[in-house]
Amino acid sequence: MAVIPAQMRALVKPGPGPGLVLETVPVPTPGVGEVLVQIEAGGICGTDLHIYGWNAWAASRLHPPRIIGHEFCGTVVALGPEAKGVAVGDFIAGESHIACGRCQACRRGARHICERLEVLGVDRDGAFADYLAMPAPNAWLLDRREIPPRVAAVMDPLGNATHAAFDSATERSSHSSGGGSLAGQTVAIIGCGPIGLMAIGVARLAGAAFVAASDPMAERRALAERMGADLVLAGIDVPARVRAATSGEGVDVVLEMSGHPAGIRDGLRSLRNGGSVAQLGLPARPVEMDLAADVIFPMARVHGIFGRRIWQTWEQATALLRRGLDITPVITHVLPLDRFEEAFALLHSGSAGKVVLTLAEKD
Repeated sequence: MAVIPAQMRALVKPGPGPGLVLETVPVPTPGVGEVLVQIEAGGICGTDLHIYGWNAWAASRLHPPRIIGHEFCGTVVALGPEAKGVAVGDFIAGESHIACGRCQACRRGARHICERLEVLGVDRDGAFADYLAMPAPNAWLLDRREIPPRVAAVMDPLGNATHAAFDSATERSSHSSGGGSLAGQTVAIIGCGPIGLMAIGVARLAGAAFVAASDPMAERRALAERMGADLVLAGIDVPARVRAATSGEGVDVVLEMSGHPAGIRDGLRSLRNGGSVAQLGLPARPVEMDLAADVIFPMARVHGIFGRRIWQTWEQATALLRRGLDITPVITHVLPLDRFEEAFALLHSGSAGKVVLTLAEKD
């Protein structure tokens, strides 16, 4: 049995304002129904970047001091009272959304949109630390021989990509709440950040007949090509070029990952009549659109995507990895925790794909 120290390193937002601090803090004790996880690796996401920079959203949501980080994997090293479903020594990835289990959404099986949702690294201490205490039901068991830590660490954003892709399938496949099949469908992905890049691989392996991808940054377009996009665009004349590649019709499905007003318009105008948009990108401010021309007359289905279906999306994403989905090209940088300033600078510059911080990585 591993010896658990009294103190640990943790990446902390100490108070309002830009920046983060690597501090030494007490190792948490798992409470009722919780497990203690020794963190091996974690991915930095846009939320963490907002917290680092302390934008308006972070200032309105976070209550420092707070250990940040919500994309992670690690090994269970201790069980709290009444913790069930996991054992000491299990390798897990963590679902960062903690649902209440009692609200109407939870009772209907939609825990990802729980009305009292808490998020690790935002509403309670997160995973950029040597140890994390978390609810046992939020642990997803993995086999490290199949899925190594650097990939397991980013199961959270892979889940976002999988959720968007599978819930976006048009009426040719399914109107069910869990989505349908992308097999044979044409897809456009607007915004090639890490989630958009992962979505290219998901769509390809799910059987999409054609995948276009758009991003204004050359580095991301190069990664989109590596992930298997059939057509990669620089964000100029996107609807015209997508329609030219689809016999003038437009695509069946748009996965909008940018949240930029121009990207949202491009996505809607690249869609065939009756097609479907999965809107995952978060706009920084309200977006104006031509609702009549772009949504109502073409009968576009616009579907908001948040988080991951628990646990349907996790099952789908894990199955895709086991079937050969390779997201390692998206992971462009792997750095130790103490180089976090360099990691955040890379993300802020836009020159990186996914940046993973390592702690007690064992692979």
